[in-house]
Amino acid sequence: MKVTVDIDCTPEEARTFFGLPDVQPMQKAMMSKMQTQMESQMDQLDPTEIMKTWMSPGIEGFGQLQKAMWGAATGGAPSKTGKEK
Repeated sequence: MKVTVDIDCTPEEARTFFGLPDVQPMQKAMMSKMQTQMESQMDQLDPTEIMKTWMSPGIEGFGQLQKAMWGAATGGAPSKTGKEK
């Protein structure tokens, strides 16, 4: 024998029925705080600012970044002469 019971209620009614706390005020406060933090950090997402951060030491930093990218792209394989780069 199989019995099926369908209960039609809102999430708020189910939460109250099972005695769970109402966390909506906390969620609203946290979302507001997160939005404020994200808005304050938006200027750091500017591509110019990102490059300034990465290239802070100047042209030397670019050279190091280029070497790291080249090493990752080539897998650090030795050159054809048998010497490592």
